[in-house]
Amino acid sequence: MSMSAALRREVRGRANDCCEYCQLPQSRFRLVAFHVEHVIARQHGGSDDALNLCLACHWCNLFKGPNLSSLHDGQLVRLFSPREDEWKDHFQLIDGAIIGLTPIGIATVNLLNMNDPDRVELRS
Repeated sequence: MSMSAALRREVRGRANDCCEYCQLPQSRFRLVAFHVEHVIARQHGGSDDALNLCLACHWCNLFKGPNLSSLHDGQLVRLFSPREDEWKDHFQLIDGAIIGLTPIGIATVNLLNMNDPDRVELRS
């Protein structure tokens, strides 16, 4: 089932056209549209409801895939959820690099490869 254009516009507007994971603005990528992605993938029971959708850059979407969690210090930790969590509670942006402030933030930064040098440069 495909999402309606209205639902896609709603998700983009709520995100201010920025990736809800790494904060890159869509305006930096004129040729590559950001993805409306499922926070909880359909294969894990996630729905197409707006409350389960977020805007993700192509990098975050690729690295996240259907993952819901990752390892941090040998412990399974859930990933950051743009619908449940406040970005500033889990991350800090310093000179284009994203620093994880909590186990959730650290695991998400690592799994989504948020500090790839190209992405850090684009956020600087």
